[in-house]
Amino acid sequence: MSVQERKQREQAERERLIVATARELAEQQGWDAVTTRKLAERIEYSQPVLYSHFRGKREIIGAVALEGSAELAATLRAATESADGPRARVTALARAYLDFAERHQAVYDAIFQLDGGLAFAQEDTPEPLKDAFAALRETLGEVAGDGVHPALFTELFWASLHGIATLTRAGRQPREFTDLRIELLVDRLTVV
Repeated sequence: MSVQERKQREQAERERLIVATARELAEQQGWDAVTTRKLAERIEYSQPVLYSHFRGKREIIGAVALEGSAELAATLRAATESADGPRARVTALARAYLDFAERHQAVYDAIFQLDGGLAFAQEDTPEPLKDAFAALRETLGEVAGDGVHPALFTELFWASLHGIATLTRAGRQPREFTDLRIELLVDRLTVV
């Protein structure tokens, strides 16, 4: 292995450590607790080392969002794989999405609530974000109905799931009715 290859590998490992530590700290204490000073202390590197990888917290949030988007896409695809029929796949997708939002709140916030400097729904949208949307569209496109644009239907369904996730988390909707909300959403929006 060349010196250059070793340096690149070490740099990638440090970046993974920074992102993992930021994610862990955010899950434990919230994103306000994630500062370059705390990260530097936790990973035992100086703040200038952190800045050599990321220009600041915004880029770290963006890196967590990209990683989380890839995880969300994999989670949604895994949930729908074994479901039998379009309606069951949509229900499984909705449950998996809401479960991901609940179990990974800091990651969910990084993807959808915080400014990580990432472009959504544009040509320069990063691939992990496009793939997370594609994972939704793969299942939702088959139940959009005739004459309904699959991407627009996916956006509407996704917005509904996002609303359920954020309103439930904020305590504005009782958690015990989540399954009923999913059932109603699937009943009203899907054409099967």
